[in-house]
Formats: sequence, C-alpha cells, structure tokens
Amino acid sequence: RHSHRKKKPSMVYNDLRLAGKTTDAVIVAEGVEFKVHKLILCDFAQYFRNLFTNVHSSDQEVFIIPGISAEILQIIIEYVYTNSLNVTENNVLELLLASNQLGLYKVVHACCVYVEGLISPENCIGLWSYTATVCRQPVLNFKIYQYILQHFELVALCNEFLHLSAEELAKIIEEDNLVVRKESLVFEAILRWISHYPANRKTHFSALLSKVRLALLDSQYIKDNVKPSIMLQGQLLYLLSVATRTKIVQYYFGHGFSGISNPCARPRLPTAILLAFGGWSGISPTNGIEAYDVRANLWLNVTDRSQPPRAYQGTALLNGFIYSIGGFNKLEYFNSVCKFDPITRNWQEVAPMHYRRCYVSVTVLNSCIYAMGGYNGITRLRSAEYYRPEINQWSLIAAMNEQRSDAHCTTLNNKIYICGGFNGHSSLQTAECYSLQTGQWTMITPMIRRRSGIRVIAHAGLLYAVGGFDGSRRLRSVEAFNPDTYLWRDVASMIRRRSNFGIGVVEGRLYVAGGFNGLTTCNNVECYDADTNRWSEVCSMGISRSALSCCVITGLPNMADYVIPRCHLPLLPVEDSQKPIKKIG
Repeated sequence: RHSHRKKKPSMVYNDLRLAGKTTDAVIVAEGVEFKVHKLILCDFAQYFRNLFTNVHSSDQEVFIIPGISAEILQIIIEYVYTNSLNVTENNVLELLLASNQLGLYKVVHACCVYVEGLISPENCIGLWSYTATVCRQPVLNFKIYQYILQHFELVALCNEFLHLSAEELAKIIEEDNLVVRKESLVFEAILRWISHYPANRKTHFSALLSKVRLALLDSQYIKDNVKPSIMLQGQLLYLLSVATRTKIVQYYFGHGFSGISNPCARPRLPTAILLAFGGWSGISPTNGIEAYDVRANLWLNVTDRSQPPRAYQGTALLNGFIYSIGGFNKLEYFNSVCKFDPITRNWQEVAPMHYRRCYVSVTVLNSCIYAMGGYNGITRLRSAEYYRPEINQWSLIAAMNEQRSDAHCTTLNNKIYICGGFNGHSSLQTAECYSLQTGQWTMITPMIRRRSGIRVIAHAGLLYAVGGFDGSRRLRSVEAFNPDTYLWRDVASMIRRRSNFGIGVVEGRLYVAGGFNGLTTCNNVECYDADTNRWSEVCSMGISRSALSCCVITGLPNMADYVIPRCHLPLLPVEDSQKPIKKIG
C-alpha cells in the first residue's frame, strides 16, 4: 500500500460517503454505482473537474466512467478518500491504465514503481510492449528495455521472446549495450526465434544475421554452426565473407585493433568492468582511476580530480559502492574510508577504521568489509576489523597469527584467506584463514614460495597466489591452492615479473595490471585463462603505477560511462558498400 498525496481529506468525508450522506454525485463503472462528493474528486484531479463542471452536466448527478472496471474505480475512490492505494500484482497494469486515463499522475507513478519491482525475464517482453502501446509510459518502457538488454541471455530462453516481431528482435540485437557473454548466444537466439514460425520467419534471417557481430564468433563455431545453416545463401554468404576478411585484418594488425567499429566486429558492452584505483606512479601517489573495457581491449581514464591521491590502499565492492580503505599519501598513514558511487560518480567519507593501515588487505564476506594487517607507520599489524555499512561502524575481530603488511586476501567457500606479506623482517610464506563460525584464524599449508607485495584471488574454485617479492627479486610465478586437498601447486607463470599490482577476474579470466618490476613502476597488463593455463598480454594502462588496487563492477545501468564509445573505435576498410543488406519491414 502506498501514500502519495500532498494532502488528505478528513476521514469524516469517507465515513459520510460510505453512509451515503451528503454525497452529490454518482459515478458508474460496469453498471456499479459509487456515491461521491464532487468537491472531493474535483480537488483530486482535473479529469473530475472537467467531468463535473461541464456546461451540459451542471445539473447531472449520474456520470458513467468508460473503459474502467468497477474494481479499479473502487480502488481509485478509496485512494482519493483514504490516501491508501491497494496495488497488487494482479491489478497493477489495469490500475496503471485507468489512472493514466484519468490523469492521476501520483497513482501512475506508484504503479510504475510497483511494475519495476515485478520485471523478470519471463514477463519483460510483455511489459515492454504494454508500456509502449497499450499504456504509453516512456520512462518505464525505457527501464524495461534496458532490463531486456542486460538480461538477454535469460530473456531469450523464455516463451515471450518467441512472440517478438522481427523489427523488435532486430532492434534488440543490434544494440552495442546488449549484454551477452558470447556472440554465439545472439546467433542461437535468432535460430530459436525463427524455428517458432519457420515458414513466416525465414525471410528475416538475412537482416537479423547482419545484426550479429559475426567477426566476434570463434572460427570453429562459424564452421560448425553458422555455415551448415540451411538458410545460408546469397547475402548471408556475403556477410560471412566480410566477417572472415575482418578477422584476418584484425589478426594482421594485432592487439591495436582488438576493438573496431565495423558492424560485424564492433564489440558489445562488457558484462563487467575492471577499475584500477590510485597507486604509486613515479615518485608520488596518484589519484588516477582507469576502467578496462575487456571487449574493446582498451583502458578509459575516468579519474575524479577532486579526490586526493592515495597508494597502498585496499578496495572493496559492497552493495553497489566501491570503498577505498586506508593507504598512504607520502605524508600520512590513513585509517579513513571513502565510498564511491559508480552511478553518480560521487565520493563520500564513511566511518574510519580503528587503526591506521597502509599495505592493508581487504575483502568482503557476508555483506561486511574486512580489513586485515598493514602498517601504521610504526609497526606491522596483526589486528583485523570489519565494517557493517547498515550501521556505518567498524568492529574488531580476532587478530591474525602473524604480523602481515603487504599481504593480500580474498574469500572462498565462506572463509577469508590471507597469504604472504612482510612482518618487518622478511617476506612471508605462510597463509591463514578466518572462519565466521569460530571467529578464529587458522594456519593453512604454507605457499611454495615467500611472497610480499603478493596478490591473491579466488577463481574457478581455487585460491591463486600471484607474483610478489620473495626477499631478493620480483616474481613471475603463480601457485594455486585447492581448499579440498589443502595443497598448493604451480600453474603457468606470468609473462612479466611484478609485485604490488592490481588483480581481478573479468568475464572468466584473471587480469593483473601494473605493479613494480624491480626497477620501475609499470603499466602493462596480462590475463590468465585457467582452461588453457596460459597468460597473454593485453592493452596496457595509461598510467604506470604500483600499489594500486582493483575491483570488478557488474550490472551498471551506466556501463557506457566506463567503456570506449564504439563510434570512436577505428574502422577497417573490409566491407563492400555495393552489397546492401535487405532491411526488415
């Protein structure tokens, strides 16, 4: 139930209405009569003012309201008199249509908010159509459309998807911000849509296929799935020819042309963004923020110049906000914490930690942020604490078994794992885990190598310990911990040595960015594919830095603010302008 009026009539009027006293009009819907006070309804909406003051109805007492059911009219009248609106899943669309017809804009708003909470993969297509044709609501319609784009993989499996028109399907799949893990899913969605009414829909295949980024498909997938299609002929073969030539040119030019604007190869928006915050660049800390667009293989500078520089801080993502925790600015060791809203791009300071911590280890578990160890300018710390955002408060937990600064941590299987670090004398080989159930830290099997300036991350069910400093040199090596066997094993080494770098998992691959190579800060970036156990280099950051922190954000409504505009990507001369594709419609 919702309250949305500026002022509310006295309940006396409702009592009089229910008793049939002092009423001066009857409004009728579906033959059901409702006694009302003209003055109350006139005060409520222009529709009723026009209805009751029309020159032809000055002496009229009975008014028929067309196109509205008796049930819905009763809900509206009760809202007028009581300020209480009974919105349910069963009546919301009919109530939205009726309130829109009557010009009851506060009721319209309440219904739109309610519908937003109902949107799902199963019903979003129908709601999109309803708010575009039956009851036009441009703002709500846009939000539903964005939901379709962001949840396309699930939407394409639902029954409503099969009832899209060819024009609607083409509109959806040509969007750059269509969220799909693989372009093959778009091709398969088209096949599913066509197979629902093949006789009528095969003619649209050519135009729909032109919306697929064919050059983003794996060559083997094209050979096994696209070419065998019985509908592949004429213009369709031309599309494949353009895609093949584009892939060849991209391969020839290498990483510099990973993202191009050609229609058959223009990357869609990524499902997630890797953000790199702060760090140490050259001889001083930086406030630089860069966003990695994994689909275009490019970095975008999104620095907020109003934020002071900070290095050796921790970063955590919780409830849609990014927290920057502790750190060092060349003069001061911080216990302060700032919260960044990636939608509004505003910063806000929240409660400080109990202890100053740079070289701090930070992670999220059970909707709380945990901060462990670090250095306060005097000593290396064993202490640990956690932050509850709902009460904006830090609380201490059990101290670790060892002093650790320049360690790193992550969560896996509802436990916190922290590895390596520096105790003030030497780089550490040890690791320990924290259990919420016991509230205690337990030592686990030591790593194969000593590592400070290490980065640790959970990926594919394993705990990866990456790079770092063993006391004599920076490391390329990587080892993985299996929580079931409690054993570490070596996996493929990085291409470059690095410590104090950023790390994150984006679209199934592990990325490392920047760091210190033993001689200087660096900006190079590489990614690891656990399936092939191989590292490969990708686009470098614009800022050379170590002591940075990274986090991965997903599901942003303004994802386009953190990626390279597709129209700004280079255009390769591979398409034949004399071969237009037949349009839908």
